[in-house]
Amino acid sequence: MEAMVNTVKGWQENPVKFARSHGVSLSPEAEESDSEQKGIHILIIEGFLIYNYKPLIDVYDKCFYISIPYEECKRRRGTRTYTVPDPPGLFDGHVWPMYLKHRKDMDNNCNRIEYLDGMTTKEDIYNAVYKTIQNSLLNNL
Repeated sequence: MEAMVNTVKGWQENPVKFARSHGVSLSPEAEESDSEQKGIHILIIEGFLIYNYKPLIDVYDKCFYISIPYEECKRRRGTRTYTVPDPPGLFDGHVWPMYLKHRKDMDNNCNRIEYLDGMTTKEDIYNAVYKTIQNSLLNNL
């Protein structure tokens, strides 16, 4: 997690230089911006437990969390194919209890999370995030 914090901070210092050094293609507008010209740069960090490490939480401008109920989570997990299949009882005996533990920690660690309903369409989730980011950018201009 400490390495992730350092990576994000490296990106924050100079997003264009960071992107180039990591082989990321940039738009012409982004190519023109440098440390003197502040363009709009958006870094999306996704993953499990990203709201459970305080130093990482401190670098986020916006926090989103897509949640689904137990039944849907179990159903989706059951549709996945793993090289080594889940042993019987793994979801109820380990996966879900650990999710609940880490979710509680997350709720205690970060009070800026915007919760999104994972039962809605991907388009609805995208639109909600897009609207929040767009409003944030407009309010900071």
